[in-house]
Parts: sequence; structure tokens; C-alpha cells
Amino acid sequence: MVQPLENINKSAEKVIEIKGLSKSFGSIHVLRKVHLDLYRGENLVVLGRSGTGKSVLIKIIVGLLMPDSGEVLVNGQYVDKISYQELLDLRLKVGFSFQNSALYDSMTVRENLEFPLVRNQRNLSKKEVDLAVEEVLDAVGLLQTMNQMPSELSGGQRKRVGIARTLILRPEIMLYDEPTAGLDPITCLDINSLINEVQERYRTSSIVITHDLTCAKQVGNRVAILLNGKFERQGTFDEVFLTKDEEVKPFYDYNFIQ
Repeated sequence: MVQPLENINKSAEKVIEIKGLSKSFGSIHVLRKVHLDLYRGENLVVLGRSGTGKSVLIKIIVGLLMPDSGEVLVNGQYVDKISYQELLDLRLKVGFSFQNSALYDSMTVRENLEFPLVRNQRNLSKKEVDLAVEEVLDAVGLLQTMNQMPSELSGGQRKRVGIARTLILRPEIMLYDEPTAGLDPITCLDINSLINEVQERYRTSSIVITHDLTCAKQVGNRVAILLNGKFERQGTFDEVFLTKDEEVKPFYDYNFIQ
């Protein structure tokens, strides 16, 4: 289990600040004036039931959705107030690991990784591109898959390649959307270990969206649980789940039933 970061306190640097954020879709109020901070160097796990707005939250963070009200600052910039070019530049510093890995099925693993790098850093030589691809594939333990097609990979391997493609641009912030969804228990443990390795090796600050408590316990320096559109509890894993709250206990009981 990951230990709380000792330097996370009120004076620590915030890389993401969410203040009074609200988002509705018609009459459905998904986020209700939520407040949340991500501190430099931490893995923050956001827990919640399906449909509670977890994925909506990270889409707002990268400007894929606009909030109805409230403020979202990433590296000190207001996401909904900056220009489109500034938003594109900001997104290069934020890696988004999609739930379905979002690989291009018509491209090899190598080509999938080369694509974002060449698109955003056009002055790189072929040797520099090759080295970058090899480094991130080695980091996720899949150097041997370089010339394979996504269809030839297992679900866990696709997740790893998706993370590698995100890492190739060296983001400062990682957003993981349900990184263990649809995977067997052993592969889930591998992905959890990889998230911790990425944090240590690349010095990333991360938000991990999940409803998997094993994932939360293994990767989260801090946990925030989203209930009824608000973050009702925040803290270490034990601080969040040592409670008799009838809305919180079912999460723990389902995952860790005695």
C-alpha cells in the first residue's frame, strides 16, 4: 500500500485546483460545487459509483467539457478562460490514459507511440523518436511488442501501451480513467504497480479515477470519494473507510468482505 506523502499539506504546491465546480446534463446534476486539489508528486484516487461524475471531472480538467460554474486551474491556468492554443499547450503537460486505451487498431505499437510524438515535436530525428519509443515501452515492460498490432495484445498489454503512449510526451500530470477496468485480478495488480512506478520514475502528479478499492489502496497517497455529486470524504485510505457511514461502507464491504 502506498504511504501518504509527508509533504502534502496546506503549503505544498497545487498542480490542480478545483473550486466550487458544478456540472449538469439537463436535469441531472452530476457535480455539485465540488472542491478538490492535486498536489505535486501525489497519486490522488477519486472513487465513486458508476455514473457519479468521475470521468466528467477529468474531462473538465483537460477542457473536453466546460463547467457550468466554478473554477478549474491546472498549473495556475484557468482551463475555461485560456485561448485554444494555450489549452493545446497545456494538454501536452497532462497525460490522459483512457479507459479503453484508445489505440489505433490500424497502427503497430511502434506507430501508435510515434504518432503523438512526431505530431507535437516535428523537429525530432528518427533516432530520437526510436529512442523515445524504446524508453517508454521498456518502462511499461513491453519492449517486445513494438512491432505487434493492438489486436494481438491482451487487455493488460493494451492498457500498458496506452500508458506508454501518454508518457512519451513526458507529461507533468497523469489522469487515469478506470485503469483496471475489465482486467483479471493479477493483471490489475500489475497495472497498479505500473502506476506507482510511473509516479516514481517520471515524477508525475496523478488523478486515478476508479471504483476498484484494491487499486485505490495500492496506488493512492490520498483518496477522495464522490457521493451525490460532492466529495464527502477525503484522506488516506483508512481515514476514508474507517467509518460507519452507510453510503461509504458498501464500497469497502463489496471489495473486502470479511
